[in-house]
Amino acid sequence: MEPLQYMAAIAERYGKLGYPAYKWFEADTPPAWAPLAKPLSKSRIGVLTTAGAYVKGQQAFFYKDDTSHRAIPKSTPVSEIRFSHLTEQYLPDARRDPNCALPIEPLRQLESEGVIGEVAEDLFSCMGGIYSQRRVGEELIPDLAARWRAQNVDAVFLIPL
Repeated sequence: MEPLQYMAAIAERYGKLGYPAYKWFEADTPPAWAPLAKPLSKSRIGVLTTAGAYVKGQQAFFYKDDTSHRAIPKSTPVSEIRFSHLTEQYLPDARRDPNCALPIEPLRQLESEGVIGEVAEDLFSCMGGIYSQRRVGEELIPDLAARWRAQNVDAVFLIPL
């Protein structure tokens, strides 16, 4: 089996959707990194996966520029987690074991062992294959940031697909 040529595959997929050639994001400044204000064992951890995870019964993600997100309660059984993403070829393992794309059980275990203070009540998921960088910056990120602030999150664990 030949390895998937991701860049060529994504360019072809977006071309079929009617978009111009895909331009990968390039930041003009480095990200603002900040040390934790308190120990990890006392911190509330937010979560974001870009794997298009959702809970059975929630609406699946659309494939074309879907900047929405889904809140997944931390008490959700793994058997209730589903995936919808434009890069379907990357999802077989996640569908067999959702923890590889949304490590909900390992995070609950780290919480129970006191390694982290607690996992925020809602974990979040989006469909990471969003073509519009502008919409990510203007819609998705501010909305997620507000949700994490409302949950008093100290740090966010980012899980890219």
